[in-house]
Amino acid sequence: MTMNPSAWLMLVVSLPGRSQTPRMRLWRALKGAGAEALRDGVYVLPDNASARDLFQAQAEEALRTRGTAQIVPFQATDATQEAQLRGAFDRSALYADGLEQLAVLMAELLSLTESEARRQLAAARRGLESVVAIDFFPGSARDHAETALRDAEQTLNGQFAQDEPHDAPGVIARRNTAEYRGRLWATRKHLWIDRVASAWLIRRFIDPAARFLWLDKPADCPADALGFDFDGATFTHVGARVSFEVLATSFDLDRDTSLVRLGRLIHYLDIGGVPVADAAGFASVMAGARARRGDDDDGLLQDMITVLDCLYAAYLDPPGESP
Repeated sequence: MTMNPSAWLMLVVSLPGRSQTPRMRLWRALKGAGAEALRDGVYVLPDNASARDLFQAQAEEALRTRGTAQIVPFQATDATQEAQLRGAFDRSALYADGLEQLAVLMAELLSLTESEARRQLAAARRGLESVVAIDFFPGSARDHAETALRDAEQTLNGQFAQDEPHDAPGVIARRNTAEYRGRLWATRKHLWIDRVASAWLIRRFIDPAARFLWLDKPADCPADALGFDFDGATFTHVGARVSFEVLATSFDLDRDTSLVRLGRLIHYLDIGGVPVADAAGFASVMAGARARRGDDDDGLLQDMITVLDCLYAAYLDPPGESP
């Protein structure tokens, strides 16, 4: 198979003296960003804005310590060299480590509490997302890892949340917010990602005086309550959209770009899809809040309202423009 030549960037750096501290700082910064060492003091990355910024920062740091640094853009001279360069960025072994972590979790699932299982799944997700962030030439290994992560999430939900809603066909009707004020809203107890985010969305943007009822099972939903995030609920999964996204669309909130960004995060954590940078961190906070509150869903919602308020405020700034 013929490979199209890539644009590459090389950093050639030399640091003076025998102190290992500057060298370790340099190595950690470059390794964390996915740079590969061709030899001592020679690092390479696919050429893009992030790589240029990284290499420029490290070059300036080297010059401050009276070292030398050169940044060299280049292309492979032939297909063989291109293949060798790309081979240096093969992340298959890193994905294999993540898959092994998921396999251990699945093997031990029956012996774990839900909070511990959620914590381990969040850790596995965090690890795989760190690999995705430096996988510049994704292939089948990434596909297998993302599929395994989705399968693990579904298995875990099957173990601890058997009433997770299924995707339903249909069109999302637009609703008049004024008709949904001061209402009783109901969803399954032991809140998790989609339910807690949906409750936050209701409280903040739809019904500030909302009262919430946490159900032992969906069949317990009173006739006068507005159910969400369970099969047969007024607001639940429709097509590829999770309950949070359905609520946002129903009440014309999908014009808010911050809520759209938040919706992508909730979607990914609930049913998978395109990875989102903040996902693992949010899942870890949610797991910690849930472990802290136990069966107190009112307290859990209050904790997560603060978290979601902060995340929404952060998303008001366009990506990359926050100070």
